[in-house]
Amino acid sequence: MRITLYDSARALLLRVAIAAGAGFLLGGCNKIGPDFHRPEIKLTDTWLDAPKKTAKAGDFRNWWKLFNDPVLDRLIEKAYRQNLDVQKAAIRIYQARAQLGIAKGYLFPQKQNVGMDTFYERISEFSPYYQGSDFHTFTYFQTGFDAMWELDIWGRFRRGIDAAGAELAASTLQYDDMVVTLTAEVAAAYVQIRTFNQRLALAKGNADLQERSFRIAESQFRNGVSTELDMQQAKALHQATLAEIANLEVGLRQSKNALSVLLGMQPSHLEKELGPDSDIPAARSEIAMGIPTDILRRRPDVRAQEYKAASQCAQIGIAESELLPRLSLVGTVGFNSGSIDGLDVANAISPSGLAGKFGPTVTWPILQYGRLTNNVRVQDAKFQELLTDYRSTVLRALREVEDAIIAFKKAEERVASLSDGVRASQRAAELALRQYQNGLEDYTRVLNSELFLVQQQDRLTASRGDVARSVIAMYKALGGGWEIREGRELLPPGVKKEMRERTDWSDLLEEPVGKGID
Repeated sequence: MRITLYDSARALLLRVAIAAGAGFLLGGCNKIGPDFHRPEIKLTDTWLDAPKKTAKAGDFRNWWKLFNDPVLDRLIEKAYRQNLDVQKAAIRIYQARAQLGIAKGYLFPQKQNVGMDTFYERISEFSPYYQGSDFHTFTYFQTGFDAMWELDIWGRFRRGIDAAGAELAASTLQYDDMVVTLTAEVAAAYVQIRTFNQRLALAKGNADLQERSFRIAESQFRNGVSTELDMQQAKALHQATLAEIANLEVGLRQSKNALSVLLGMQPSHLEKELGPDSDIPAARSEIAMGIPTDILRRRPDVRAQEYKAASQCAQIGIAESELLPRLSLVGTVGFNSGSIDGLDVANAISPSGLAGKFGPTVTWPILQYGRLTNNVRVQDAKFQELLTDYRSTVLRALREVEDAIIAFKKAEERVASLSDGVRASQRAAELALRQYQNGLEDYTRVLNSELFLVQQQDRLTASRGDVARSVIAMYKALGGGWEIREGRELLPPGVKKEMRERTDWSDLLEEPVGKGID
């Protein structure tokens, strides 16, 4: 009995193997639809206003180290490990990995079911199948394996793998783009905080100077040397500076709050991270610029847009395959048994109870009234839209770099001019106050000189911050900073542990990030 069962099953499996091999051969012949090719964009070899301190090549991995500020280095490292938006982007990579696994699964038999039915049935005496009281009840048992395998003749499933693989690459590059943005925003927020610190220090120093001028004007008025107008003007200037100090303190607090969100921590914990006040960071070496063409391969958002287009290109082939016939292999093997005397287990699994069927089926969706053809057109239009988005992203990237370059160049020029202007304003304020004390000038000259000094000092400090921020904007526009994730875990160990305890992730959480991205 065992030999008969083995021979029957072996014959059926042999037929399945032959058909499967034929299916693989057929499936390897065609992959319908257009193949994706990277759009060609010709760019110039130079930037319009490249700064003099420019290096043709450089390490963009840790560009913030140009500022030689240990506090900034520590903040960026902490932000990369703790920022919640970056963690969300990392989780989307794992989602895309699982989606790719689903797409690959369609290459294998799409339907694989093991089932078992057993039931007791009684036929109504009014049924046409009623054959008398001895035959109106029976027990039925069935168990077996069903499979359906649609062969990938036209490459529909392989195009699905292409699309899912491109989406995975795009998710990884979107993560990298998030890291580029994060490092730039942390650096910019830090520079903003240090700029506010400097502006506050200057404003408080000027408030002290103006208070002294007010006391002098008040004394001159009481002694009858000057009019009340001088005293009130001095008081008004002093109060205006105090009001500006309050505005600067609001700006400082809001900048710290913004930085705390980037670091993934509560604002109350930030002061310890910042430490004591320090100068505005300044780049102390050449800026690595490269050439415009580098943007196409270095900026993650540009490359992500390219892979989005590649994924959509594969969707055209999937849509075109819907117009063509599908060949599937369908098979069932199992045991059937029924009896009016109740279930006999021996009969239920005997060789005589073995049943099965196997064969190809062909389906061809005809008379679809243009629905499938129009879907091909829809997918093609979406692909063309993404190609346009890609070119638009490149142009926007070039603009961001050029904007940052000119901002950096002109901010440096402003700093140079304002530095000379502040020195002259300080001297003018000293002379005006001395002449007023000696009765040689009225207070209007003192007021104007002190007011102009305050404005010039504040503008100089703000411009120094602009220089640093334009350097940051330049490296962000060049796509620097994402390399910080290389060789590192994307998610904190606690998050991975939580995901593993909840779901079987196999080795998907451990695969190298960036694999398959050229």
